[in-house]
Amino acid sequence: MAKFLIVEARFYDHLNDLLLAGARAAIKAAGHDHETVTVPGALEIPGAIALADQSGDYDGYVAIGVVIRGETYHFEIVAGESARGIMALTMDGVAIGNGILTVENEAQALVRADPAQKDKGGEAAKAALAMLALRDRFGR
Repeated sequence: MAKFLIVEARFYDHLNDLLLAGARAAIKAAGHDHETVTVPGALEIPGAIALADQSGDYDGYVAIGVVIRGETYHFEIVAGESARGIMALTMDGVAIGNGILTVENEAQALVRADPAQKDKGGEAAKAALAMLALRDRFGR
């Protein structure tokens, strides 16, 4: 049984609740355990995963959050840099599923977060499970 850490940037509570429900259901359906930790924003997710991975307590990670485009360039920075940080960790062999939504508006986020619709939280957890299986197959 593997243990996963869900790292969430909780800014939009109702959207995060949906993403978390999907991620938790997918991990549970696969027969694994999980914990959840909350960070201030999407930019902090890669750092939190890196710190947690150093502990050796977790086998994989699910990144959860919502970034909605605003009127400034901040959206591009948050979306790009959080994805870059997660990808860098993945390239180092950390099993991560990226469920950070980067959307134009709340309506798009709602469809993607809802487990009854696009279930991006569940998909992120399934991606983390798949990456863990690959890491185990190829050795770390």
